[in-house]
Amino acid sequence: ASETATFCAHQAIQILGGMGFVTDMPAERYYRDARITEIYEGTSEIQHIVIATNILKEYAAMDVQLPAAPRKKHYEDDDDEDDKQAATMS
Repeated sequence: ASETATFCAHQAIQILGGMGFVTDMPAERYYRDARITEIYEGTSEIQHIVIATNILKEYAAMDVQLPAAPRKKHYEDDDDEDDKQAATMS
């Protein structure tokens, strides 16, 4: 909720331009309040890690097989495939 509030307040400031930072405008206060709420609640990345860990524990308890992550290609692998394709074309 705090991330959404920060996003909305940021968009309001973008719409208002320079006037969005004037302390007389409510958008400045909304952004300040939303941002401090985001900081006060704790780092969003840590919350994401905690949620992901709990989900993985639930899947492990249900004995569900998760799909494997795709393997990253290395530049060396690309060169080998290009050499194989060139050899088959000639």
